Amino acid sequence: MPRSLPSFLPSFRLAVCSAAVLFAWNVQAQEKQATAEPPAQSDAGPVQKVEVKGSGYDPRRDDTASKMVVTSEEIQKYGDTNVTDVLKRLPGITVSGAAGRSGGEIRMRGLGSGYTQILLNGERAPAGFSLDTLAPELIERIEILHAASAEYSTQSIAGTINVVLKKAVKTAQREVKLGVQRSKDSFSPTVNLQLSDRDGKFSYSLSGSLYRFDYHYDNPAQELAYAPDGRQVLQRRSMGTGDGRPEGINLAPRLNWVLAGGDTVTAQFFVNVGRGEHRSANRIETELGARPAYDIEAIQSSNHNAIGRGDVTWVHKLAGGAKLELKLGASTGRNTSDSRQRGTVEGAGLALDRLINVKSTENGVNSIGKYSTPLVPGHALSMGWDTGYTKREESRLQRETALPLAGAPVNSDEGFDAAIRRLALYGQDDWEITPRWSMYGGVRWEGIETRSEGNSYDSVRQRTSVWSPLLQTLWKLPDTKGDQVRLALTRTYKAQPTSSLIPRRNTSTNNSQTDPDREGNPNLRPELALGLDMSYEHYWAEGALLSARASARRIDGYTRQGLLLINERWVSTPVNDGRANTQTLELEAKFPLRAVLAAPVPAIDLRASLSRNWSQVERVPGPNNRLDQQTPFSGNLGIDYKTPDGVLTTGGSFNFRNGGPVRVTELQSSYTSPRRDLDLYALWKFNPKIQLRLAASNLLAQDFQSDSIYSDASGTIRRNSISPSTPQGRATLEMKF
Repeated sequence: MPRSLPSFLPSFRLAVCSAAVLFAWNVQAQEKQATAEPPAQSDAGPVQKVEVKGSGYDPRRDDTASKMVVTSEEIQKYGDTNVTDVLKRLPGITVSGAAGRSGGEIRMRGLGSGYTQILLNGERAPAGFSLDTLAPELIERIEILHAASAEYSTQSIAGTINVVLKKAVKTAQREVKLGVQRSKDSFSPTVNLQLSDRDGKFSYSLSGSLYRFDYHYDNPAQELAYAPDGRQVLQRRSMGTGDGRPEGINLAPRLNWVLAGGDTVTAQFFVNVGRGEHRSANRIETELGARPAYDIEAIQSSNHNAIGRGDVTWVHKLAGGAKLELKLGASTGRNTSDSRQRGTVEGAGLALDRLINVKSTENGVNSIGKYSTPLVPGHALSMGWDTGYTKREESRLQRETALPLAGAPVNSDEGFDAAIRRLALYGQDDWEITPRWSMYGGVRWEGIETRSEGNSYDSVRQRTSVWSPLLQTLWKLPDTKGDQVRLALTRTYKAQPTSSLIPRRNTSTNNSQTDPDREGNPNLRPELALGLDMSYEHYWAEGALLSARASARRIDGYTRQGLLLINERWVSTPVNDGRANTQTLELEAKFPLRAVLAAPVPAIDLRASLSRNWSQVERVPGPNNRLDQQTPFSGNLGIDYKTPDGVLTTGGSFNFRNGGPVRVTELQSSYTSPRRDLDLYALWKFNPKIQLRLAASNLLAQDFQSDSIYSDASGTIRRNSISPSTPQGRATLEMKF
């Protein structure tokens, strides 16, 4: 069960004391080792181990902890303009929402909403940052961790996706990419730049991207209601439209120094600056029953945001192969949004004219430390800490115009500030028991203290902490060259975001059971999960893999969205509601054609994956009482071909994700339609410095449908929405100089 977290100052002192203890322990260990063995022998062992492991080393195959690494070449293969399009093709990962539209939620095991942990360079991304704004050209690799690791946060019930930005390279590199994407209802030009070089013991890299996205969409919907006897009492049809233009810039500079004695200092920064405009309109026609409060809704909004993060890392090499890593970082974020909401009654005139201005700032500092040593033969011991402090301030100003058709104007001037203090301590050991059997064991303690105060609600303070013991093992089966089995036992959790804890209400325009107001719950507790993962992997040729993975999670303190009627308005608020269970089965195959055919064959690579997910929420009656609208089934199929001269590389992928009905609560349910994506790409290399990449995505142009249903003793109300989609084409010219 969660325990109280000490205040931030003792936490920071504890981190500093931990560093001192680790350093003292290392010094003592070195003195004992120097007495027992000659220095030359002490240094030779660790160096030899690194050389042997680095020869043909594959992290997915050889790491004890289950990990999949996606390289920069694979990330850029289809010329995608955002990371979510890259992730949807990876085994076991799905992206929610309609094809061809940004803002989809990234899910492992079909679970999102905080169950899947998204990291940027091993740390949580700043508040307000979206992976949709990150160009794939800025990414060095993507790490997929199926089971939790003590070194990273264990807020990863479904798993962890770590996006690692590009670093300095050994040779000079200058590359620019000019791209354009076009569809029936969108247009997006992009510019990407990559610079890197070195001068002696100093090296640097600079990755940057400029983007703009012009879009238009149609969003038809209908609302139906039925009396308890099945008689239809309401039918409304609406035609929603929207258009806008987000644009911005990403910069990711990195500086490296190699100091005397082999120490390194690295300074890395990330800057994201953007702005956007959005306009939407919705006309509602009532064919049966009562008209809504407003027949015409119109929203016009604009926003400006800037996010910056920087850190400095010092890596100090110690005798005996030990190493100490210290990182100090800071982040800042600013966001301003203005919106105007208008509601019109057909035939009568304007009945709502509301202006809303929201300003928020978030600043934070953090410290990370890690000590690792091969002190005991066959063991890779490490331990460390991760502590930080974040301060968030937000103000919301609302003004309504006095109108004859409206009631008294509802004006407000709300403000709040929140502070988050966190501390994590961990220890782990990677133990090579035999050349064919290794084991990973770790434990992590994480504590979070959240305090929030505002002029529209009472002070909120919450302290929680979680112990996470972790165990993983890898066994390479005897008398085989490429068969191995993995097992992992984990304890993970899902912390509640600050927005879910603040009891401040965000109102909807046409309030209803299917479009309620939203309000946080200060009494929310973390969700705790026990996990079991098992997998079998078969490697039979270079680049050839067959694998099967099964997993299960038992989640206590499951959080769902409750729906309440308060003062004649429907309000949605999160609540803890008992236990949930989830199970997953994943199958994956990838291999070159030459691995299955003896005769000379073209350079064709094949890949396929299937994922089946089940879940049950105990306090929600079935059927279809799935967890977090979990994706039940998804699959990927892909093929790549390269000509013998290497001038042309081409291929395609088909991605399927089904939806279906979900029972959210006893009174609420929802439905989403299946999603099918067909993408093709081709890469022409004109010479070593110039190449052209063409891609076509969403070729099936399948519309996306979603339903929201509420049913009680007074009847049933249902809202159905359709998101049309169109194919997209992209062209990118890549030049090195």
